[in-house]
Amino acid sequence: MNWMHRTLVGGCMLIVYSACSATEMIYTPISPTFGGNALNSSHIFNVANAQNDHKDPNQPVREKQTALQEFNDRLQRSILSRITSVLSANIIGSDGTINPGSFETSDFVISVEDIGGDQVRITTQDKLTGDETVFEIDSSI
Repeated sequence: MNWMHRTLVGGCMLIVYSACSATEMIYTPISPTFGGNALNSSHIFNVANAQNDHKDPNQPVREKQTALQEFNDRLQRSILSRITSVLSANIIGSDGTINPGSFETSDFVISVEDIGGDQVRITTQDKLTGDETVFEIDSSI
């Protein structure tokens, strides 16, 4: 019985061994950074972002606005847009040229000066902080 048991086990091992064969393994990268398909990049980025639970400590925290706060913000932007249009109409003449001068609101001073060579310099200054933005453009738009 012992001999028959060994032969049976040996035969099974032979069958299992002969059924296994090795082939060459080929590595194909998934990430486009390492030579993978470029179409995978957005998917990999989205998966990484979905798993990212870290918050930037320097990013300002935006609190959810109420409907009233959101309405007031939209109203304020709309009014500022109209004021900007009125100021633009004062700065740009009916013939399309930019008129030099200074315009003042409660928060800003806008200065338009002719610097020669068909160029004007427009300076916007924040009255509260003193910060300025300066740009130069052709005087005829």
